[in-house]
Amino acid sequence: MVKAELKVTLVQSKLYWEDATKNLQHFNQLLAGVKAGSTDVIVLPEMFTTGFSMQAHKYAHTTNDFVFEWMFKTAKQKQAVLCGSIMFADNGKYYNRFVWMQTDGKTQYYDKRHLFSMGTEDKTYTAGQQPLVVMVNGVAIRPLICYDLRFPVYSRNTLNGAGKNLKPAYDVLLFVANWPHVRIDAWRSLLKARAIENACYCIGVNRIGKDANGMAHSGHSKVFNYKGEILHACKPDKTCVDTVTLRINELAVYRSQFAVLNDADNFSLKL
Repeated sequence: MVKAELKVTLVQSKLYWEDATKNLQHFNQLLAGVKAGSTDVIVLPEMFTTGFSMQAHKYAHTTNDFVFEWMFKTAKQKQAVLCGSIMFADNGKYYNRFVWMQTDGKTQYYDKRHLFSMGTEDKTYTAGQQPLVVMVNGVAIRPLICYDLRFPVYSRNTLNGAGKNLKPAYDVLLFVANWPHVRIDAWRSLLKARAIENACYCIGVNRIGKDANGMAHSGHSKVFNYKGEILHACKPDKTCVDTVTLRINELAVYRSQFAVLNDADNFSLKL
């Protein structure tokens, strides 16, 4: 059964460079005020344990290490899904992996498809091959990572099913990022565009602060509704732990009255 509302908590924060222990301690402090059961999903930025580092051979995580233990403990304690991306080692390869940790310890993941070659991400990490849609309280969420935002075909919403059961593949697009301030206008514009063209809520959670390469990040974490209207915006350059309510019933009404996805082009994507 689809819940009429979905509460999502955005965590916009600085990151300690290549120091997972310090970052987890920091997030413990930030999440201390989030009461158990007060939100459905808690979203951390891209590579929330290290920052956007290419030192995966030193700092990549596995499912057996303390980061996954922390994610499970935190999700269970807050009675909410906890998600964000980390550098991950799997069968001799490294991935920029989005982890979706449920309160019961079950996980799903999405590996970043579009690797930022201008930052040599493609030299360290392997591109993902499978998109992901996760469900929480009957609401479908499509997670993506940072640079994916620039490639609209990959995130395009589609109608699945047949007849009366025909419905959009997802209700919410969710981007986690280490998006630099120098290109922040693109971040804001593209988040809005993805919301409008896909008739969905679109959330972008970005970090703040400078990384070890001197790259400045100003956050600008935002939530847009299906019309491209801003529902919430974290203050730039400020830490925020803000909970936003997505009204899924209103999205359903909008889609029934303005069924733009019915006229979308049919296409297949070669991965």
